[in-house]
Amino acid sequence: MTDTMTRTLILTPEEWQDRRADHERAADALTAAHRARRSAGERHPVWDFMFTYYPVKPGQLRRWSPGTGVGLLLPEDADRSSLPGPAKFHHVVAAEEGEAWTLDTGAFFAARGSAVTFIHSLLRGTASRPPRFSCFGMHEWAMVYRDRPRHPEPLRLGAAGTDRVVEANRISCTHFDAFRFFTPQAVPRNDRTPTRENQRQMEQPGCLHATMDLYKWATKLGPLLPGDLWLDTFRLACDVRATDMEASPYDLRAWGYEPVAVETPAGRAEYVRRQKEFAGRGQQLRERIVSLIETAYPDLATTAGGDRL
Repeated sequence: MTDTMTRTLILTPEEWQDRRADHERAADALTAAHRARRSAGERHPVWDFMFTYYPVKPGQLRRWSPGTGVGLLLPEDADRSSLPGPAKFHHVVAAEEGEAWTLDTGAFFAARGSAVTFIHSLLRGTASRPPRFSCFGMHEWAMVYRDRPRHPEPLRLGAAGTDRVVEANRISCTHFDAFRFFTPQAVPRNDRTPTRENQRQMEQPGCLHATMDLYKWATKLGPLLPGDLWLDTFRLACDVRATDMEASPYDLRAWGYEPVAVETPAGRAEYVRRQKEFAGRGQQLRERIVSLIETAYPDLATTAGGDRL
């Protein structure tokens, strides 16, 4: 069944096949080291997280999507099983140039509407708040406070030294998915109580984990977003992850990571400098995602609610 296509960018078979190939090459380059380690049975204290906490396999990351508002002209005798995007969320529509394969936004919302609404509300709310740059990465320290480390790498200052840093600093974590890993002894030291229920009101764009999670939300939005935007969120999450671990209490110098010593004034200044850079990049991506959601579903632009995932 075909519908009339409106307000859609039409890509010729050559154009969209080139874009897909570029995406696949970029994804392969980004995941090459991880795939080599996986084949050799080796672990990595920084990068394994990108494929465990965010459970996207390298093969999934290389799957390109044109995103909403883009139609792919079908080559003659096209094998629809090889076209980009899940068939259940795409359909063929009539365009001036011929038949085109495009996202069925109605079918996608029928299946994923609560997730789309939640993500839109969360990201729009986060983007509207002023960034906070006063946490100094203490969330990672609070995860080991008066308890055993969660990773096999040594603590840079030892257990007692790590505890003293936590006790000497204000803990101000706004991100629930970091806060939920605090040790029981560290929980009351946080100056707020993030929960899943207040997540949409609590998150702010200065938070490293909120910035990393743009990759998670882009993944959940799937074919609604273009592949280049998805890879951009992955690149940013990787950059943030490196700083998150460099500013952690763990000693990763054996792995080639110099510490950002947030227990010192110089280390805190460097952390804030990076945090501001990440926040700026994150806001640009966050606004692109929100804009694409509102382009596909204009009614969401006038609502502030949303269901929890």
